[in-house]
Amino acid sequence: MTTLTDQEFRLKADQALEDLQRALMPLADQDGFEIELQNGVLQIVFEDPAPARFIVSPNAPVRQIWVSAMARGYKLSWSDELSSFVLDRDTLNGFVERLVREYLDN
Repeated sequence: MTTLTDQEFRLKADQALEDLQRALMPLADQDGFEIELQNGVLQIVFEDPAPARFIVSPNAPVRQIWVSAMARGYKLSWSDELSSFVLDRDTLNGFVERLVREYLDN
């Protein structure tokens, strides 16, 4: 894992959240949930199968993106090798998409 400067982190985190929003759009359209990106925080809002909210937000002091979903917290760090924020080699997009699918399948 590489240590990013404040500015590098901000740029990579902003880009990562925009990419995640774009990646989730087809699934949101298909399954009827909302995606809101405001003030650098991405929220995924579900009405079905039950009201819920996933929050994806940058945590600048520790240079991570934190995901709060299904009563759990996850911390993803930057990987130069994968050019993404990752958790156990799972990229942010893949990880969040998997969480969304798990939630929708319950």
